[in-house]
Amino acid sequence: MKNSYIQLNHQSPVSRRRFISGTGGLTFLISMGGFLNGSMAFGTEISESNKSIGKDITVWVKLNSEGIITILNPSAEMGQGSMTSLAVLIAEELDADWNMVRVEQSPIDPKIYGRPGWGGRGYHMITVGSMTVSGYFMPLRQAGAKARYVLMKNAAMKWKLPFSELKTEPNMVIHRPTNQRMSYGEIASFAKPLKDIPDIPGKNLKRPEEFRLIGKIVPRIDIPEKVDGSAIYSMDVKVPNMLYATILRSPVNGNKPINFNEKEIRSMTGIQETVILKHGVAILGKHYEDLLLAKRNLKVNWSQGSTAEMFNSEKVFEEYRRVAGSQKNRSHVLTQKGDTVSVLKKAERTYSADFLSDHVYHAQMEPLNAVVAVNSAGDGAEIWAGTQSPTGAIKEVAKLLKTSPSNIKLNPCMLGGGFGRRSMSDFIVEAADLSKAVRNPVKLIWSREDDIQYGAFRPMCLQRLNAGMDADGNLIAWQHSIIGDGRRLLSSGANIPYYDIPNQHIEIIGLNHGVRLKHWRAVGHGFTKFAIEAFLDEIAVSEGIDSYHFHRKVMRNSPRALKVLEAAADLAGWGDIPSEGHAFGISFAERSGSLAACVAEVSLERSSGKILVHRIWAALDAGIIVQPDNAVAQMEGAIIYGLSSVLSERVTFKQGKVQQSNFHDYQVMRMVDVPEEIHVKLIDSHESPTGIGETGLPITGGAVANAVAALTGIRLKHLPFTPERVKKAIAS
Repeated sequence: MKNSYIQLNHQSPVSRRRFISGTGGLTFLISMGGFLNGSMAFGTEISESNKSIGKDITVWVKLNSEGIITILNPSAEMGQGSMTSLAVLIAEELDADWNMVRVEQSPIDPKIYGRPGWGGRGYHMITVGSMTVSGYFMPLRQAGAKARYVLMKNAAMKWKLPFSELKTEPNMVIHRPTNQRMSYGEIASFAKPLKDIPDIPGKNLKRPEEFRLIGKIVPRIDIPEKVDGSAIYSMDVKVPNMLYATILRSPVNGNKPINFNEKEIRSMTGIQETVILKHGVAILGKHYEDLLLAKRNLKVNWSQGSTAEMFNSEKVFEEYRRVAGSQKNRSHVLTQKGDTVSVLKKAERTYSADFLSDHVYHAQMEPLNAVVAVNSAGDGAEIWAGTQSPTGAIKEVAKLLKTSPSNIKLNPCMLGGGFGRRSMSDFIVEAADLSKAVRNPVKLIWSREDDIQYGAFRPMCLQRLNAGMDADGNLIAWQHSIIGDGRRLLSSGANIPYYDIPNQHIEIIGLNHGVRLKHWRAVGHGFTKFAIEAFLDEIAVSEGIDSYHFHRKVMRNSPRALKVLEAAADLAGWGDIPSEGHAFGISFAERSGSLAACVAEVSLERSSGKILVHRIWAALDAGIIVQPDNAVAQMEGAIIYGLSSVLSERVTFKQGKVQQSNFHDYQVMRMVDVPEEIHVKLIDSHESPTGIGETGLPITGGAVANAVAALTGIRLKHLPFTPERVKKAIAS
């Protein structure tokens, strides 16, 4: 296996394999801005021969005389395949030969490489919410079309022929009347960038039936490097005079270190520096192993009095139930449609249920880490990190150093998973703070224990649902209250736009426990869609209606959603009798503009309380699918991730302290528990792409809960469905 360990010297080395020689090459500025000087600051191990490779000009498309096309990727690559998907968008309209395409990470410059709007606010470089492909779909196709225009224009000038008589085929410009041909590589040897490149409207781009790459299976760009070990993560980066760092953070969020056994710690082997931070004590040295030994001997006196000290997750649901039953609470209304309260009072039949969910940890594969070198003046820094939000990280480090963001350079590395955790920049800011304090570059590494015990979690909550039926069996009123900490994190997925219910009241009642919370994969959709879908199933059973047909009834005015539901049911053979001791459950959800439905087949080990998920059949409508094979993989991954949170994952607190520390007591799904089969059907569509990476997760909770109910008659209403909870439900 190749060694991915690298050393950097602040002269931004690049590898021969990662950059194409600039000799005889052409770099195009094709959209969203101008030229940006600078070089990539990561690559494989430096050699003298590598230092001269490539031009120090970074733009959307580069081309060399051998016909190699280098496309710049503006998003974080964390295993989701965006590095390939975005390159495909440019390559499609460029008429590039995919075998000749290479991809490099773009510089962090949102004016050039940012996608339009995050909440309508300018251009941002942020990879969250499964919105990368949908956000860049048109801009990058237009970028590819502009690059194609530049090549054709240069060929027309060289041949002294009318531009209108030219066309392209993969990596080739052709004169239609004479069939005269010129390769992209040939054009690169003489071509010049154009000052004026016309805008290319969407109507002038390829139609779906003309796609050669979009919607086709193409090799993933990032896979070979990950297989041979040459992919670069920030953990691989080492700069001169670098110190390693670890931090013992407060076990209760909000409490601060007062003092520690400094003399003892600084006398230990390999310890060069100690630093007191607002939330912890840092130890620095040349060897990480020395730091871990010292950390085990660290004794810190912590302040008291933070809000989190009073938080006990096992008892908080008592408070949530009191809040849910009180009329005095101020709520944030998400949906107000009709007169839900009055209709519920007059309804022929009413239903009510509470659903609970615990805190959940991100559990990304790569622990958090970053390398930061603050300059001697303390007013600038260079960062090497894998982050979902590079512009956010730059702003936060600039704020720390009280300097301009223009004085901060971030070199993006690959991410070993994110799921929302790496949209936070706390680990990068910590490294910057330490580098400033010790006047050395610092590599900060969070252990798994650090990440769990000082994590930022998906919030726990109680959801109270009420529904009303009329005499004809129509669902006419829907009331949904979500009680918990993390207001904006709770609202995700609570609305039900695809269900035809005339009277709706959906609200959030926010509390504050003082614990760290953050966006988690699919945000709140995992627990809100579980409650919604399980409640619908409970109503259907009580009304004597098959759950699938009840879903069809409430979806009657949403043909797109109905099509997805039907596809999942057909795929599973809904209506067939399952194997003995097995049962089916069905669920639907929307996320990131996409629609998904699934059927889960489960069985139950009654003696142990363990739920076994044997098969999942899922259908997805995500508009135009850029990479079909990867879309299926994304759905499979999201389903497994969702099942893990449904069956086992939970974080608990006592007096503000996280009780879990690693994967021995924070249980994630093992391979032995993964469903035997996961089938995914992609719905054909010519609509613009929508998000995929998170859409498979929200359908899992409801499907499993509904399957267990069909099998046992037991309604599981508290995520996760641990064996202990299942056994207790059976016993009761």
